[in-house]
Amino acid sequence: MKLVRTVGALGLVGFAAVSGQAAVAAESGGYIGLGVGQSRAYIAEDRIRNQLSGAGLTMNSIDDDDTDVGYKLFGGYKFNKHFAVEGGYFNLGKFGFTANTTPAGTFTGSGKFQGLNLDALGILPLTEKFSAFGRVGYIYTETKDTFTGTGGGIGVAASNPNPDKKEGNYKYGLGVQYDFTYNLGLRGEWERYRVNDAVGNKGDIDMILVGLVYTFGAKPAARAATPPPAYVAPVVAAAPVLVIVPVARTQQYCGILDIQFEINRDVIQREEQEKLGVLETFLKKYPDTTALIEGHTDEVGTDADNMRLSQRRAESVVSYLVSHGIARSRLQAVGYGETRPIADNQTEIGKRLNRRINAIIACATDIEGMAPIPARIAMALELEFDRNSAVVRPQYREELRKVANFMKANPRVTATVEGHTGNLQATREAAMEISQRRAQNVVNYLVTEFGVDRTKLAAEGFGQTRRFAYNTNLEGKQDNRRVNVIFDFPNR
Repeated sequence: MKLVRTVGALGLVGFAAVSGQAAVAAESGGYIGLGVGQSRAYIAEDRIRNQLSGAGLTMNSIDDDDTDVGYKLFGGYKFNKHFAVEGGYFNLGKFGFTANTTPAGTFTGSGKFQGLNLDALGILPLTEKFSAFGRVGYIYTETKDTFTGTGGGIGVAASNPNPDKKEGNYKYGLGVQYDFTYNLGLRGEWERYRVNDAVGNKGDIDMILVGLVYTFGAKPAARAATPPPAYVAPVVAAAPVLVIVPVARTQQYCGILDIQFEINRDVIQREEQEKLGVLETFLKKYPDTTALIEGHTDEVGTDADNMRLSQRRAESVVSYLVSHGIARSRLQAVGYGETRPIADNQTEIGKRLNRRINAIIACATDIEGMAPIPARIAMALELEFDRNSAVVRPQYREELRKVANFMKANPRVTATVEGHTGNLQATREAAMEISQRRAQNVVNYLVTEFGVDRTKLAAEGFGQTRRFAYNTNLEGKQDNRRVNVIFDFPNR
């Protein structure tokens, strides 16, 4: 007896949203969920007509019951933002028909479908609030049919009144997810199940589902600070200023000071002392911070002489800071000679840039509550970007909230958001364009999410021109894909 040609169910589009506390889909972790929706079956009327004709009956009409409520219970584990494995129980519902025959009688059939599944999910984050996914998996389905009849249909039904079948097959589907919080999300999807109707026919079941997903665990805390690397190449700027940048992989604020020296000299110039004054102010405001003062030279002279000269340059800065009230125990001087150039030593400009001091400042915890001082300071958040992407990652929401709160508390302060890239773009123009988009996206985020006055913000892209890490490894390239938020404090 032919019951089903195709059993179908349609997948529903679901949505995922982030709450005000930087709700995002979990990068990894276990989860459970429940989905409920409508399943649909297409009754194989031609096959039923032929079945009855073979028994000497004529089918006059047929009434189909081809929709029902379906549901599933599932659990899974998300290994990363792009891949998860999911398994569970599904019940596709009950479908049936009643055929009216000549000689007078009826032939009625129904089928129930339920089983277990194991799926692999590929996930595509579309925005910080929304993701799409596709699935393919294995199912083990139990089908139970019931056939009854009256009049001439009694004999047809009696030949096999209660067939059943257990069989493995496949399924696939598409869906989307919207996360209200780190733990709770709304999912909508379409799934198609390949089944056997227990009387020799195979067909498909499509189901439209809407469901809730609960992810276990709390939102991961900010990554702990790690010791700073032995060296971080400084930001090269036309007019060096105190720049607070992420020396270590942390969501704290750190700093680099850039001072140039005359050829073969270790004396701090008068115009550079103003920059040291800004560093002095910073160290006094954050008395628990320490500073590593690095001395560097160009390649003119012998290696040994340059090493000694770079050490003297670093120690001269330490001595200056100590004379202005900074405890020597908080400062360390290290000379690197000509071993770490940031520019081409074949040009006079490059040599000048290489005759420098870097002050790498141990991180201060945040900027909240810091009173504006009469200087220009750059606060560089650790806003990393995916390769060739300008999407602001949701985990930086709280750090950007601090920036917004700081600007609201100090209405005279303005800010420039600088975008930077590694060396992954094909052309300088492409690098400049994506760095500009990164900066503009951060500006838009501060305006739309936290209500910062747009007139107080500016976006500027620098492409690959201001690296502070070498692009020789993946970590360095990631560090260069960054955004700096530079506050301009009004003079008092």
